Amino acid sequence: MTEITVPKMHLVCTHCNATNRVPADKLQAELNCGQCHASLLSARPDNLGEAAFNAQIAKSDLPVVVDFWAPWCGPCRMMAPAYEKVSQDMQGHARFVKVNTEVEQGLAAKFNIRSIPTLAVFAGGREIARQPGAMSANDLMRWVSAALLKAST
Repeated sequence: MTEITVPKMHLVCTHCNATNRVPADKLQAELNCGQCHASLLSARPDNLGEAAFNAQIAKSDLPVVVDFWAPWCGPCRMMAPAYEKVSQDMQGHARFVKVNTEVEQGLAAKFNIRSIPTLAVFAGGREIARQPGAMSANDLMRWVSAALLKAST
């Protein structure tokens, strides 16, 4: 009898930065970190500091969509519900995170963030797409889907 092997993916916990190996076919399920037991795929975007951001980009096999924002930014606050909705709708296809550029000024400088909100998609350790400005949920879904398609080719 032949055993079917399901490929494993590396997911980095946004709470403790531990790398977890999970079956690729379980990305839609409720998964918990093997180290801290927090949820690995939150439906809500997590705010990341520099260490957590770097771990996600460098070690996660799941593409990472980043919202570079600031609390004082009106368009950022207006787009937040749409970003959260798309995060929920695309759970398991990409990880959605937020980086507060007021707190993480080093990351904002490293990635040359000149206006906010700025959205970026990272896959395989590198940036593959960038979009400045706020977007509706439908536009955001189309843009992220196109970027993920580009990443998979």
